[in-house]
Amino acid sequence: MLRVEMLSTGDEVLHGQITDTNAAWLADTLFNEGFPLTSRETVGDELSALVAVLQERSQIADVLIVNGGLGPTSDDLSALAAATAAGVELVEHAGWIARMEAFFAGRGREMAPANRKQALIPATAEMLDNPVGTACGFSLRLNRCWLFFTPGVPSEFKVMVQQQIVPRLRQQFPQAEPPLCLRLTTFGRGESDLASELDGLALPEGVVMGYRSSAPIIELKLTGPRAQQAAMHQAWERVREVAGESTLFEGTGGLPSRLAEQMLTQALRVSLSEQFTAGLISWRLQGGGVPLAAGEVLPESDDTLDALLGRAQDLAEQQGAPLALAVGSLREGEISLALHTPAGTRGQTLRYSAKHHSTVLQQETIAMVAMDMLRRYLNGWPPVGHYPWMTRLAEV
Repeated sequence: MLRVEMLSTGDEVLHGQITDTNAAWLADTLFNEGFPLTSRETVGDELSALVAVLQERSQIADVLIVNGGLGPTSDDLSALAAATAAGVELVEHAGWIARMEAFFAGRGREMAPANRKQALIPATAEMLDNPVGTACGFSLRLNRCWLFFTPGVPSEFKVMVQQQIVPRLRQQFPQAEPPLCLRLTTFGRGESDLASELDGLALPEGVVMGYRSSAPIIELKLTGPRAQQAAMHQAWERVREVAGESTLFEGTGGLPSRLAEQMLTQALRVSLSEQFTAGLISWRLQGGGVPLAAGEVLPESDDTLDALLGRAQDLAEQQGAPLALAVGSLREGEISLALHTPAGTRGQTLRYSAKHHSTVLQQETIAMVAMDMLRRYLNGWPPVGHYPWMTRLAEV
């Protein structure tokens, strides 16, 4: 089995001062290309540590993608570390010097002397083009491993992976095939609750059941070789059955985009009135293309559930929209939500008992409850669902 690894570099990544979004993107991209990552590692800006990890991983990995450390400053050490690990010198790539000079001239600037450092690559390396930045990448062979060195700037990194690295991997390893991944996202049930019904599920050879908890949602997925596609779909029916009405959507894309599909099909619009969620629902729905009639964010208040029901009705009438969602304030752990529809207005008051949750997570959870009410209505179900981890104090 091909062993593909990633090495992220930089003190700011190692110490958590920035989020390593490149690692998450690369893992997803290579998985879908049929080259799933076997492991990921992070190392700081220290030459001996970089050299040591390159020498170590080159004895184990078949492919190692090194990210970061190709800039013009003194703490950018990846090229030097690669040359040291390979026992060769750094050489200046004249063609890249010309590219950088043209890059700066096109922006009405003169290239700083420090940028010449970005044209230094190990003598045995192949240069990798970077059409959107000044840091050229490069690849080289060391021990059993094919190493690729890439810039840390996400826009440059992604282009290099897509245009330079994946095509080379595809040519070298044509037998690699993307695995099949069936996934669905749930809301309202806990991970252990779902697992208690699914852990005994008989799975085809080479297929694994996975759970991803990212509060307030749980993702279920089956991953395996495409040769097992028929058997995987058969097992997937049981996963669907267990998830039941808690299934927000299958595949990828998110709940708002699924709501948009249904609402556009039915020529529906929705108006929003938010207090505790502070515009979060509007932002989520707009991002997914949901047709909105109007939206308002009101200050915190002590409105009752009856008052919230009236607000949803009034908003729908004022905007001439068939649907209106209203979210109240979170007071002493209690919050009310209301959904007006052509079939009437429904509402509920919930007690949010998880006091250790941050305000942001509480807002995310309540926004999901509101969108779930809308989802349930569009599916032809009662808008008020069941959430075992929240106590329903009232329902209308």
